[in-house]
Amino acid sequence: MHQVWTVYEDKAVEELLVIRKEKNGKCNYSLCNAPSDTPLSQLAWWKCQRYFIERANEEAKSEIGWDEFQAQKYLAWQHHLALTILASWFIAQTQYDWAQTHERAPELAQELEIDVLPRLSVANVRSLLRAVMPLEQLNTEQAVDQVIEHLVNRTQSRKSRMKKFLKSNEST
Repeated sequence: MHQVWTVYEDKAVEELLVIRKEKNGKCNYSLCNAPSDTPLSQLAWWKCQRYFIERANEEAKSEIGWDEFQAQKYLAWQHHLALTILASWFIAQTQYDWAQTHERAPELAQELEIDVLPRLSVANVRSLLRAVMPLEQLNTEQAVDQVIEHLVNRTQSRKSRMKKFLKSNEST
C-alpha cells in the first residue's frame, strides 16, 4: 500500500495504491480513496468484494442474457435490465437456499483434495429449473405456426417503425 497523487478534473487528489502480488508473480493494482490510516486488511476485504461484484456482472452477461439486449427504446432497455436483475436475484436466492438445506460433503472435498467445494453455479440452477419446469414440446406444425407468428409480428413492428421514421423525416 502506497500513497500516490492522481489528477481528477484538474485537481490533485491523494489516494492509496494497493498492490497485490500473486505467487506466480502477477501483480494487480487498485486505486482507493480511503483514508491513509485504513488498515490493509480492510483494503484487501474491499478488493475481494469488488471481485464478486464483477463476477456477478460477468454471469449476468454470459448466463442470464444481459448481453443479449436488442431494443429500440429506453423503456425496453429498462424492462430487459429489470428482468435480468430479477433473474440474478432468483439465482442468488436459490444458491443461498441450497447452501442452507444441502450441506457440502466434506468427504467429497477430501476426495478431490480441495478445502471447500464450489457453490451452486448459475448453470446448476438452470439444470434444476429444467428438471422441475420442463418445456412444452411442440410438434412440427406448432413450431412452424410459432415461427410464422413471430415473423409476422416482427415485420409489422419494423413496418410501423419505418412509417414513423419516414413521417418524422417528411416534417423536417
